[in-house]
Amino acid sequence: MIEIRTPAEVNQMRAAGKFVASVLDATSAAAAVGVNLLALDKIAGDMIKKRGAISSYVDYHPSFGASPFGKYICTSVNDAALHGLPHDYRLQDGDVLSLDFAASVDGWVADSAITIVVGTPRDEDLRLIEVTERALQAGIAAVKPGGRMGDVSAAIGAVAHAAGFSVNTDFGGHGVGRTMHSDPHVPNDGRPARGVPLRAGLVFAIEPWFMLGTDKIYTDSDGWTLRSADGSRAAHFEHTVAVTDSGTVVLTARGQ
Repeated sequence: MIEIRTPAEVNQMRAAGKFVASVLDATSAAAAVGVNLLALDKIAGDMIKKRGAISSYVDYHPSFGASPFGKYICTSVNDAALHGLPHDYRLQDGDVLSLDFAASVDGWVADSAITIVVGTPRDEDLRLIEVTERALQAGIAAVKPGGRMGDVSAAIGAVAHAAGFSVNTDFGGHGVGRTMHSDPHVPNDGRPARGVPLRAGLVFAIEPWFMLGTDKIYTDSDGWTLRSADGSRAAHFEHTVAVTDSGTVVLTARGQ
């Protein structure tokens, strides 16, 4: 069921968005050569406890997960595209790291993701990251009252295809509210003027993720981490946005 939020509720969700952005700021700043993924997870967990927030991940156990996630943040490295389960791994020079984080503050959830390079970047990785982030911005720009969700999906897909990337639509954006995942699904490719109407009060995550060489994925033996089928690297960006009568509000904008 798609839920429409009142202006007051959208305003209440700003606190969750600001907190999620602050955790991504802190964990990305701490990511450096030699830093353990478990240390980044601890930063997120400590910030949750200090804020009095609730993790959206620790007890999360959807049908595609082998068990409850059990960690506070997703840490996807190199060929890990999504749902990277933090483990005992120290970041190496040139690693591509995606951080995906969601939490509930005062009963409202926000969800966001970023991708960075640790240490010395490779040109192809920088291009992948730039294209993925640009696809996110294109999707956000397509969010307009009176439009359709297909406009958002088509804008994301157009950026990917122009860059020569194929698009996996199994996982994408989603509604956000009292829970992390709800209707509607927001595919990363589609046709304009189709799908759910973009009404004021609709809150959802836009979530492009692309891989350098494929659109196929498989599940790692940890039961969670989704990796590219050909071992190529991946990038992932996400913001939670709200449709309002006056335009689009990016609830998880960083630097708030």
